[in-house]
Amino acid sequence: MTTAGGTADGVTTRCLIADDQAMVREGFAAVLAAQPGMLVVGQAADGADAVSQARQLEPDVVLMDVRMPVMDGLEAARQILGGAAPGPGRPRVLMLTTFDLDDYVYEALRAGASGFLLKDATAAELVHAVQVVAAGDALLAPSVTRRLIAGFAFRPCTSPPPATLGALTGRETEVLQLIARGLSNAEISDTLVIAEQTTKTHVGHILAKLGLRDRAQAVVLAYESGLITPGG
Repeated sequence: MTTAGGTADGVTTRCLIADDQAMVREGFAAVLAAQPGMLVVGQAADGADAVSQARQLEPDVVLMDVRMPVMDGLEAARQILGGAAPGPGRPRVLMLTTFDLDDYVYEALRAGASGFLLKDATAAELVHAVQVVAAGDALLAPSVTRRLIAGFAFRPCTSPPPATLGALTGRETEVLQLIARGLSNAEISDTLVIAEQTTKTHVGHILAKLGLRDRAQAVVLAYESGLITPGG
């Protein structure tokens, strides 16, 4: 089912909403469709339907519930992101759940999701989350990042750091470590006493050199590779 959405001059963000509860889907659709520049192109009641619609409708952002029948949201995210060619046209996945569990955060990021948001978020927080991931950044709220970091304390590194880490300069390595701590660009700039634009440039170089899509993947790689350790 396609829902009409409001648009404005400029870029329109095409959204697909996947949730097994009709009232939740309709609520999210109403909030997003009321925003200038956002268009809800489809709604899916399960993960398999979400995968099918994502391939047909080519949304910019998929709002994906974690727990759904037929196929859960994590597997749907893997299939959507794994089957899409890298590049600007690749969809972004924003995971939604009522369950504040570490494993969901970790697995959502491993699946390639660009964000993770609890369903009790306000309408303004939902809109902001879609805007953030649509812009190509990752939505990693400090509370989510702290849970993710804590989770790595129970996931000891079992593999050597990837060789690509050696391609980073000393400053880029510092920036990656701070990204993994959950710091924003402004906080990184203050910590390293550099301009925020310089930080943004470093972040762009890090993602390009390591072949990463966004900050979410950078956090996972930094901990899985043992570049940093919880509490270290």
